[in-house]
Amino acid sequence: MRAFVTGGTGFIGGAVVRRLLEAGHEVRALVRAESNTRQLDGLPVERVQGNLRDAESLRKGIVGCEWVFHVAALYSFWGQPWEDFYQVNVEGTRRVLEAARDAGVSRIVYTSSIAVLGFTEDRSPGTEDTPSTLADMIGYYKRSKFMAEEVARAMACQGLPVVIVNPGAPVGVGDHKPTPTGKLIVDFLNGRMPAYVDTGLTIVDVEDVAAGHLLAAERGRVGERYILGGENLTLKQVLDILAEVSGHPPVRIRIPHAVALAWAYVDVALARLNPHHIPTATPDTARLSRMYEYFDSSKAVRALGLPQTPAREALRKAVEWYRTNGYAP
Repeated sequence: MRAFVTGGTGFIGGAVVRRLLEAGHEVRALVRAESNTRQLDGLPVERVQGNLRDAESLRKGIVGCEWVFHVAALYSFWGQPWEDFYQVNVEGTRRVLEAARDAGVSRIVYTSSIAVLGFTEDRSPGTEDTPSTLADMIGYYKRSKFMAEEVARAMACQGLPVVIVNPGAPVGVGDHKPTPTGKLIVDFLNGRMPAYVDTGLTIVDVEDVAAGHLLAAERGRVGERYILGGENLTLKQVLDILAEVSGHPPVRIRIPHAVALAWAYVDVALARLNPHHIPTATPDTARLSRMYEYFDSSKAVRALGLPQTPAREALRKAVEWYRTNGYAP
């Protein structure tokens, strides 16, 4: 099988590429001219230069492929205007799906996010059916991903063979950027995490996420969404596990959300005064930290066979990878 992958130079996309190759598939990857290609270097991957704004590069990449994995997205909470999010995440998704439709591919896996799903009032894990609306989405990233998934769902209703996956917070090998969750781990390892806020997240090994993508292509039902998650942990539990697997002292100070929000406004003000300063938190991310992003992956486990690597093992692999690659001593 020949598969076309967008976002193959990123964390999840790179893991999907490796998983496809391990399964014996041929891979063609969309690569932006300015991309860091370390995820693909040394792999037998055909590269197509282009981007999600360039419909012709997408058509060129998809023609001759049976599967499409649309993993790429603009993921940021600072410094990007709405138009960039809209053109990349929303219209970019539309362009990929239209090119896939025109090429007659047999299966498309669209990488959405748990960010578009609804939260429960009692902090119990949400499911694929927990309701959410555009008005619930905080920040440009969440809004654009919500709208992009709506595009995918609408085109599935029109007959396009799209399966949607919603990954949790992935950790593990290869997070070179790093992602916000990865940056949390790097900051902890470098002693830059003196305190924490009361929040929760769904930790999942990136290799399980990659496996879930292939399983969605093989077994997923068209138009359905599948949460690719793992263990639901408080941030304090995550930091305690990191302390155990790294040998660093645990973080003991909890900051009230009001203090975190106030600091976020200060940090953003500093960033506006100094273009080289990137805020560690923004008002949007501070507001998001009030929510427990707990989700139930049982549908994907039951219907797809999604593997469930323990969070401790996934975090241990992440720590080892960051240390080996010079992100932390």
